[in-house]
Amino acid sequence: MPLFFFDIYNSTLQRDDVGSEFATFEEVRREAMATLPEIARWSIPLDGDTQAYTIRVRNEKGATVYTATLTFAGLRLDDPHNGAFG
Repeated sequence: MPLFFFDIYNSTLQRDDVGSEFATFEEVRREAMATLPEIARWSIPLDGDTQAYTIRVRNEKGATVYTATLTFAGLRLDDPHNGAFG
């Protein structure tokens, strides 16, 4: 089975040096799509409201075969001085 490497970018690069085997491109795509929300779930920064998470999938030859980005964007809509938080 072909080997694929899933590199993660969120403020730094986390390069996949081990890789995973998948039989089809659709399996690779689904794995990338499932991985992004899981990464975001555990690494949304507490000191900011915007973060992008990108996954780049490389094949055994090092060529990028798929990329996807998930963006978290939070926006406070109330005025902290209006008494809404006591």
